[in-house]
Amino acid sequence: MDIVVAAGLIALLIVVLGTGLWIGLALLGVAVFAMQVFTGRPVGDSMVFTIWGSTSSWTLTALPLFLWMGEILFRSRLTADLFKGLAPWLNRLPGRLLHANVIGCGIFAAVSGSSAATCATIGKITLPELKKRGYPDAISMGSLAGAGTFGLLIPPSIIMIVYAVAADVSIAKLFVAGVLPGLLLMAIFSVYIAVWALRHPDQVPAADAEMNLLQKLHAARHLLPIVSLIALVIGAIYSGIATATESAAMGVAGALLLSRLEGSLTWASFKDGLFAACRVYCMIGLILAGAAFLTLAMGFIGLPREVAQFIGGLQLSQFWLLMLLMVFFIVLGCFLDGISMVVLTMAVLLPTVQAAGIDLIWFGIFVVLVVEMAQITPPVGFNLFVLQGLTRRELPELARMALPFFALLVLAVLVIYLFPQIVLFGPSLMGRA
Repeated sequence: MDIVVAAGLIALLIVVLGTGLWIGLALLGVAVFAMQVFTGRPVGDSMVFTIWGSTSSWTLTALPLFLWMGEILFRSRLTADLFKGLAPWLNRLPGRLLHANVIGCGIFAAVSGSSAATCATIGKITLPELKKRGYPDAISMGSLAGAGTFGLLIPPSIIMIVYAVAADVSIAKLFVAGVLPGLLLMAIFSVYIAVWALRHPDQVPAADAEMNLLQKLHAARHLLPIVSLIALVIGAIYSGIATATESAAMGVAGALLLSRLEGSLTWASFKDGLFAACRVYCMIGLILAGAAFLTLAMGFIGLPREVAQFIGGLQLSQFWLLMLLMVFFIVLGCFLDGISMVVLTMAVLLPTVQAAGIDLIWFGIFVVLVVEMAQITPPVGFNLFVLQGLTRRELPELARMALPFFALLVLAVLVIYLFPQIVLFGPSLMGRA
């Protein structure tokens, strides 16, 4: 019966999304239906408190600020300068400037801690430039959707904090554990882009004129403003001077200052950037509110816990337990956000994971990777929603573009399973210290 209920809710969500209704409203509608039909809880009061709680978080304030920072940079000449500085160094790599998505998301992930903010901010900078230079939309948008998930893995990460609290493990060790897997994932994505470029040389624009080392260093001066801004934001977070939200505010102030110094900041560009950031954040905020209420409805019905308990009772080997959990989280990701998946399932899954002899720090990185997969799977893939807002493309089309990077995330899970020290090396050094 529970499987039938879960399948019915997924089917209903897909049908409602297919009507063209706003995604956040579709999530709210399915949640209201689930609450009304399958529970005796008061729908109105539950909806009000849940939506308020999900949208009034101080931590969430960082998201619109980072979006605004990206909009300011997008409307300045600094974005073109970013490519001027990167192009000479990426010129010889197969795929050339497509690697800017991977590099940019990797850097910005160390600032934001949010997948949606990373995807939206870097997308505002890279997608227009890549399109203007003639790079295919499929690989440009697909690589951005995949690389945007770095915001969950490369610390600081909000979902890592949630897991650390649920599993009672060290947040600092979990942050350190995410560094090498994050670099590994960046390398895997870049290798894929290079292989794709070698197989499709006709779709890669011609290389710019080759430069010597001095010319490259001279061109690299264009990177200094943005790199300095990112270093300011990252440094403020890691030094403990500022929280992520305060650092985001510093990033906005720095972006405004840089834009003013290079002469592109006008009253019109200021208003346009602010309104654009508000529109994108309102889209994401409505989705978060809908997902939060759907999560509440699912919790009242008890579906995630019952499925998790069923998995724990199968007595599987370590490998097959992890593979089943990966499928389980991917399916949950079809209609729940990542943090909700962790909150609803960890209490039931952790005893089973510990009984199987799986290190909880390692399992935390595993969970983050599989939640990353959920960010690029429809119908509730947050990175796909963000890309849809940026590009106006259809969700199924964006999902097809992101599919190769979904497979690369599966590959990354297999790699850290075969070589667990990739995750555990950093925390082990902290233990010795």
